[in-house]
Amino acid sequence: MVAARLQAAVDFLREAVYRSRATQALETFLAQGAAPKLGQCGLGERAAVVLDLDARGRELFERVWSAELGDDELARIRGVMRRWVETQDALDRDRNHFLKAFRRAHGFERARYTPEQTTEFERGLADLARIEDERQRAAASELLGS
Repeated sequence: MVAARLQAAVDFLREAVYRSRATQALETFLAQGAAPKLGQCGLGERAAVVLDLDARGRELFERVWSAELGDDELARIRGVMRRWVETQDALDRDRNHFLKAFRRAHGFERARYTPEQTTEFERGLADLARIEDERQRAAASELLGS
């Protein structure tokens, strides 16, 4: 039951990122126009944080919290959501910057990478994914109040 609740909290945080990203994508598109500026990673200037819940978000919320929550607890949950959306944005920027730097140094065509370059590329992405997973689990635990 504890693992299922933790996974529901992870899914809830992921949904918060999806909701925020939809707004962020629209804001970035409107700010830049149809042609993105060179030298940007495509995420805009900063994270757009959307804390209202759609149907999927409400479903996940009810899986994580079955009891009615007070204003203080709801404010705490919103704070965790906000921090996670901002953290996820920073992690995505780190991944985009890694990819950009690696491709600038070694080219875009993976089929032409040496075995050492392929290992370096995969290790870099795996390290970033591990960091993201660790931080996401920590945020989900914080969301649960543990």
